[in-house]
Amino acid sequence: MKNRKWKVLSVCLLLPLAVGGLSALLTRNGMKAFKTIRKPPLTPPEWVFPAVWTVLFLLMGMASFLVLDSGKSRREIRRALGVYGLQLGVNFFWPILFFNLGAYLFSLLWLILLWILILAAKLRFSRISLSAGRLLLPYLLWTAFAGYLNAGVWLLN
Repeated sequence: MKNRKWKVLSVCLLLPLAVGGLSALLTRNGMKAFKTIRKPPLTPPEWVFPAVWTVLFLLMGMASFLVLDSGKSRREIRRALGVYGLQLGVNFFWPILFFNLGAYLFSLLWLILLWILILAAKLRFSRISLSAGRLLLPYLLWTAFAGYLNAGVWLLN
């Protein structure tokens, strides 16, 4: 791989990791309160969340790299990455709404918006690179599961 491609790949991988890391850092205190609330069945142990999110952020980054490296038109790539960037921004705020503010209903609605944006990014990525679109599927599924957990927390608390 050429030196420039390594740099682009590094940025693509680090960007979602940085967004997720900053969001986690900002919600550190709010997560303490999460331990005391009632949770729905199938709630995974605490250690699962950072592990899964790390993998998902890496998959997102790899998907964005495949789109950038696809050789498709700049316009098509820009549109796909625009939706990707938008969903990444929405993703950043969900933990703040849920953990810090305890706004369980609003965060559920926010999560539905996030899921729609992930689906839109997946569809746009798939038009450019089938592999890139497929890399977003675990993220889409995990976010649906997060919606179940969020709804359960809202209903139980």
